[in-house]
Amino acid sequence: MARSTAAAGVILPRLDVPVRTIGGRDFDFAREIAVMAVINRTPDSFYDQGATFALDAAVAAARAAVADGADWVDIGGAKFAPGPPIPVAEEIDRVVPVVAALQGSGAVISVDTFDPDVALASIRAGAHVINDTTGVHDPRMAEVVADSDATLVITHSLARPRTPYPAPQYDDVVAEVAEFLLARVDRALAHGMPAERLVIDPGHDLNKNTRHSLELTRRLGEITALGLPTLVAVSNKDFIGETLDRDRDRRVEGTLAAAVYCILQGARIVRVHNVAAAVDAVRMTEAILGFREPAYLRHNLA
Repeated sequence: MARSTAAAGVILPRLDVPVRTIGGRDFDFAREIAVMAVINRTPDSFYDQGATFALDAAVAAARAAVADGADWVDIGGAKFAPGPPIPVAEEIDRVVPVVAALQGSGAVISVDTFDPDVALASIRAGAHVINDTTGVHDPRMAEVVADSDATLVITHSLARPRTPYPAPQYDDVVAEVAEFLLARVDRALAHGMPAERLVIDPGHDLNKNTRHSLELTRRLGEITALGLPTLVAVSNKDFIGETLDRDRDRRVEGTLAAAVYCILQGARIVRVHNVAAAVDAVRMTEAILGFREPAYLRHNLA
């Protein structure tokens, strides 16, 4: 476990390999936060309810996200929530054309999938990241990604893919999430995945209730201290809605508050739906932390 330093209540995690080249772009996660835009090619997506299911809508949304400042774009063709399985060929048909359309966009292209065959097809089409919300449930996922230049995101969740997990229980949710992530990192390493191409995600709301997700956010520094860059996917999630009594379309402010708090606890990639607002919040936070300079200086300089 990498130790962290704190200054004025801010956790600056000591990452084992802070500088990463992903999708031809260099990221120094010691001093940089990446904004990942969510693009769902599913008819029943959690947030947009299928608004980007059509191929042209998905590609247009992805390009708009890049124009709004997204560093990464995460394309999903099968949501995590319980439901009937999506045939592999159908999931590939949903995500691969979007990956192909985004070549040359300048963004890191991620594919949100828990199926190794979908990951393989996506990498061959040009994906730079595989975002596995089941945390290498299938060890072949690590083998597929290891046999490429792609990065693998390992997320905490307990259920088998697309299956329910009612009323999850934890004695100490943060300690148990950390233990799971370390075990799944070891699994990935054992199957050939190099540590310098791994990212972890505590999995807000994934097989967790609102109190669990709030506790994970409050103590996120215990996750970011594990030594790998931490991704947080807090955008518009139910723990925000239940905390603030807000429907899905009224959770942006709560999302930004949670994302900024996570950054102050050491998160280095934030996965969001509302890209323009998130980019401003993230860049402002970077400037306050001294990670970036203002765009310009005029006030009181005359």
